[in-house]
Amino acid sequence: MKPTRLEKLYFRLEAQHACLAWVFGQIARIEGPVFELGLGMGRTYDHLRRNLPDRDIHVFERIVRPIPDCMPPDEFLVRGEIAETLPVYVERFAGRVVLAHSDVGDFTREHNRQMRALVAKVLPPAVMPGGFILSDLELDLPDFETVPRPAGARDGWYCIYRKPAG
Repeated sequence: MKPTRLEKLYFRLEAQHACLAWVFGQIARIEGPVFELGLGMGRTYDHLRRNLPDRDIHVFERIVRPIPDCMPPDEFLVRGEIAETLPVYVERFAGRVVLAHSDVGDFTREHNRQMRALVAKVLPPAVMPGGFILSDLELDLPDFETVPRPAGARDGWYCIYRKPAG
C-alpha cells in the first residue's frame, strides 16, 4: 500500500533524524565546516547548530523564510539560487567540508531531477576525505561510498555518502 503524505513526511523525518544522529558520532573528532543546502523553515539547521555547536554551518537558501528563532547568522547565510552560490563556496572550501546536508528535494520529479544532477556535479569537491554527504535525494557520486542507513532509518528515505579517506 502506498504511504500517505503524512506517512511520507514521517518516514523522511525519521530517517533524517537517525542519519544525522549517526553522522554526528562519525564526525565528532574531525574538524571542518558544515554545508546545509536548503534552509526551509530552519528545523534541520536548528538541529545541526545544537548538535554541532562549535562548527561553522554555511546555509544555502533561495527564499529565506525560516521560523524566526531558526535563522542563521548573516555571515553564514548564503542567499540566492544554489546553482549560482554553491559553486563559489565549493571552490572556497574545496576539500574542507566535513558534512554537507542536502535537503533540496520537493514533490516534483523535474525539480528533483535537476537538484540531483546539480548537487552530484557541484558539491563533491567541497567534501574532505572521510567527510559525508547526507541527502534527501539519491545522488550519483562515483567517488563516494554509499553508507548503509543506521537503525531507525527506513530504506529509501535518506541517503548517506562518505568520501573515502584515501
